Amino acid sequence: MSTNQEYIELFKEKEGILDKASPSFMSEIRHDAMENFSKTGIPDKKSELYKYTSLQKIFEPQYSMLFQPSKVDFKVEDIFSCDVPNLSTRLEVILNGFYLKEKVSLRKLDNGIIIGSLAEAQKKYPSLVKEHFNKYAGSGSDGLVSLNTAFALDGLFIYVPKGQSLGDALQVVNLPMTGIDTLLHYRNLFIMEDNSSAEIVVCDHTLSPFRFLTNSVTEIYAGPGARFNYSRVQNEHLNSNLLTNMFIHQEKDSQVKSNTVTLHGGTIRNNTNVLLNAEGCDSQVYGLSLADRTQHIDNYVNIDHAKPNCTSTQLFKGILDDQATGVFNGRILVRPDAQKTLAYQTNNNILMSDEAKMKSKPQLEIYADDVRCSHGATTGQLDENALFYMQSRGIPRKEARLLMLYAFAHEVIDKIEVVPLKDRINDLVNKRLRGELSRCNNCSMACGDLPLPK
Repeated sequence: MSTNQEYIELFKEKEGILDKASPSFMSEIRHDAMENFSKTGIPDKKSELYKYTSLQKIFEPQYSMLFQPSKVDFKVEDIFSCDVPNLSTRLEVILNGFYLKEKVSLRKLDNGIIIGSLAEAQKKYPSLVKEHFNKYAGSGSDGLVSLNTAFALDGLFIYVPKGQSLGDALQVVNLPMTGIDTLLHYRNLFIMEDNSSAEIVVCDHTLSPFRFLTNSVTEIYAGPGARFNYSRVQNEHLNSNLLTNMFIHQEKDSQVKSNTVTLHGGTIRNNTNVLLNAEGCDSQVYGLSLADRTQHIDNYVNIDHAKPNCTSTQLFKGILDDQATGVFNGRILVRPDAQKTLAYQTNNNILMSDEAKMKSKPQLEIYADDVRCSHGATTGQLDENALFYMQSRGIPRKEARLLMLYAFAHEVIDKIEVVPLKDRINDLVNKRLRGELSRCNNCSMACGDLPLPK
């Protein structure tokens, strides 16, 4: 039996559990998603979008799947405490694909902001969820999104009403922690109404040494005038593979910034899809990848300029060593009505070894005539002339290399607006480049001291 057929049969087997766990409107969405998956399956290298990333390989192990929250004997503060100086955050945890509640699974603040479990939000606020859920990811997406839509039971829900601000940054920690190889699906839905604002910091970690494959989908709605900043730090072990799918829908005069820093992991594929659906939108998508050993990091970005007078910026950088491989595929689509578009895309990479490899594919599709668009990609090694100059000024070669790499990476890190977080990421990247950072050195997790969830 093929891997695709195994998931189709598993869905049939667990259909009753899935339907029972969610309100009735979700059943139709799940069934439509599985029908789409039965046609598309897991993307393979025959697909142009996955030409350089073998998903079949990471789906091969016999993963277990969870259909209910894990029972834990510890509190959130026992497993994680933010060690970013001067950064005030609210902490939310997704444990094995389910929202980890302390006292309540969903809370509504005095200003109308709602934060908590997506599964609970589907039950308490069905109209609000139905208005946005799966409207931006869509049932016609690739097989990864369909598989997530069919199986994901929970995740994080955030709703910020008109004119409101989330205030302190919200820190979301995604934690795979089981005693067996596990495939995890979770779904996030963030709704930003008119002129609202929020700052989200997402941290991907691993609390046990087993194989994990995480397939997540995040939908973001940014209403007119909304401001949304999204920072992500991916820091897992080599047996932990990440597939992230982010869909951003922007309305008039909204601004959404996304910055993903990848430090550690096995195979990582980040899909970012942005629709600029009204005039005055601003989209900024940044990424920094540091890869060594046998890591594989693939970033795909698709920005759809559907309306006039919008701007978009893509800046992705990669530093690859040993046998690491990287991929960047960035697409800018400018539709016929999208006059006065400003769109820029840059991908720069440094190879630190002869065995490291990078594939870069910048794309422009322009169907309007009054636009300013540019794209460019470079892949090479450190400038020997610059290294020689620094050595002639008394800087040891090893230190000179580190300084050049740090300067190269800093351009992306500098786009992070929260200063304490920016300073902490600078420190992490500096340690990572020096080989001083393991996947657990950047947080206060008590990984080895906790009992596995039941």
